Amino acid sequence: MTKVDGRIRKAEYKAVPQDLNQTKTVYIEPTMVSAFAARSVKEPSDGALVANAINRALCVGVSDRFQVVDSMQDADLVVHATVTRIVPTNATMAGVSTATSLGASFVSPVPVPRLPLGLGGLAVEAEATTKAGEQAAAMVWSKGANFVTTSARMSQVGDAYSLASSFGNDFSKMLVTGKTPFKGLPKFPSYQKLKSNLGGKPKYHACERFGRDPGLMDFAASQVGLPPSWTDKSGPKTSY
Repeated sequence: MTKVDGRIRKAEYKAVPQDLNQTKTVYIEPTMVSAFAARSVKEPSDGALVANAINRALCVGVSDRFQVVDSMQDADLVVHATVTRIVPTNATMAGVSTATSLGASFVSPVPVPRLPLGLGGLAVEAEATTKAGEQAAAMVWSKGANFVTTSARMSQVGDAYSLASSFGNDFSKMLVTGKTPFKGLPKFPSYQKLKSNLGGKPKYHACERFGRDPGLMDFAASQVGLPPSWTDKSGPKTSY
């Protein structure tokens, strides 16, 4: 596997272009939360929230190229992910940071970064296997929140929830392109992805089982530090 060793993101990945090029249909298995990761948060529902955010990001991401189906038996490729670690966000410090930023916004129009204390993180392992059970792609991924671009949210999984979409985007991009997702300039999202990320109907009905993205409502909530559970009510409950 190829390694990526960045300051806030570390990863190892593998992709088999021949297998991915032959793929037409994909099934997304519900993301699991490992026992180790589950012990990091007080509420099981918070872990499930992070797992489902990964499900949703993967489903929307692979829809750029593949057809997402409801049945594993109908799929050329099966995608499975496991949350291996959740670094809890310090909810108290997130609240202080939000209050500080909001207070400063009344004085100056220049955005104030969150306090670099109590930041959370997320680690995920994922693979995509063919009908024959062969591994077509795999990724071991971890990333920490940063005080500039990650909004402070008053929840133990505030940062992990934000990072869930980042992982889903990275892994799905590798499946779609058959190449590393960590190089090159960012591209403007496709219409279907932009629509789904704003809370619209996903391209394929199979993605509906993970619920729709809370979109602009969640973005607004994140700006004032509200927990993601306040706006994201969709998706199945993940068992550990």
